Amino acid sequence: MSGFWEHPLIETAASYSVVILCLVVFMAVFEIVTSYNNWKEIKEGNLSVAMATGGKIFGIANIFRYSIEHNDTLIQTMGWGLFGFILLITGYFIFEFLTPSFKIDEEIASDNRAVGFISLIISVGLSYVIGANIM
Repeated sequence: MSGFWEHPLIETAASYSVVILCLVVFMAVFEIVTSYNNWKEIKEGNLSVAMATGGKIFGIANIFRYSIEHNDTLIQTMGWGLFGFILLITGYFIFEFLTPSFKIDEEIASDNRAVGFISLIISVGLSYVIGANIM
């Protein structure tokens, strides 16, 4: 039975399932910390929210890519993925803190595409830095 769990198709399906579950949970956390409703705004065509949300999704997925690549077990993968998510969300709060002249959430909610794009780039960029340090 142990050979069953080591088959590449089974490992891929397991990793995929874990990452999807974690992505849903992490996006729910992002939904709580933002002052706008991501999916409602996206449905209404708010491109800034779509860019910021897409950057978060890409960032989380990229962190898990590194985690899967460098870890042997799903528990290790989830642990590093969680740690990476905590760092990613910390980066979001730092971004908010470093722009005291305006509120990031308000600008994104009002479809300020420059802020939405920078938010996307920050999430993607940080995910590569975080991922490079995953062991």
